[in-house]
Amino acid sequence: MSIRILLVALLLTIGLAGRCAAAQPTMELTIAGKTQSFSQSALLGRADATEIHVPRDVAYGTATTYRAVPLADLLDGATIPADNVLEARATDGFAAQLPMDLVRNRDPATAVAWLAVEDPAQPWPALPGKKVSAGPFYLVWIGKQAASVRSEQWPYQIARLATQPSPSARWPALAVDASLPATDPIRAGQSLFITQCLACHRLNHAGSANTGPDLNVPMNPVEYFQPAALRRYIRNPASVRDWPGRTMPAFPPDQLSDREITLIIDYLAYMAHRKTGL
Repeated sequence: MSIRILLVALLLTIGLAGRCAAAQPTMELTIAGKTQSFSQSALLGRADATEIHVPRDVAYGTATTYRAVPLADLLDGATIPADNVLEARATDGFAAQLPMDLVRNRDPATAVAWLAVEDPAQPWPALPGKKVSAGPFYLVWIGKQAASVRSEQWPYQIARLATQPSPSARWPALAVDASLPATDPIRAGQSLFITQCLACHRLNHAGSANTGPDLNVPMNPVEYFQPAALRRYIRNPASVRDWPGRTMPAFPPDQLSDREITLIIDYLAYMAHRKTGL
């Protein structure tokens, strides 16, 4: 083989490698309006990237091991208002609202957030019942109280993390009447709705997610579901109606108790009389 042919082959190889590297998925991190972009290789190569073991992985339903970066490290040095949340946007329209005190925690006696990064050379398996993995970026939790972190606070296929005002401040259409006492159960239902439901749904057109339908306009679920059917639907959607494109998961009692389902339904019933944006 001539030297010229060897050089052409080498240049083609370098070009293909460069194209593969350029094609790597990236994740945006926006803190107080300043945006950075991270590739898989950039995160995997960080000095704080390490192997972690997750005893109870919500997405995969089993114990897993990942190479991951402490999420608090990515937020270091930033001045973030106390009432802000970290919004995790996924490629499928999922949008979790994560309290800042939770994601910035480093104490393993509670729960610590880690950004797991899929290595392109060693792809993760497909999620149960899906054709895709949780990658390339997946927020997981370890620590003695990791099991207390709610299922919707384990976002996978993350495309963007961004600090935002609290959901109640950002979207007043979610709010209950200011006259309701702080101890009113409707307020507890609102908090649960923001954590568990707003990740996929909007209400009164308020929210970032676009995976599921709006839960107040034009109609609220309490207006077309019988009470027992609605409760059963939230617990396990497939037990009420199922179709190939269904994305809403079941919520077993360890993720959402019967009392918590009642609180969410009571909040929905309350908001059925506070429709906006029709």
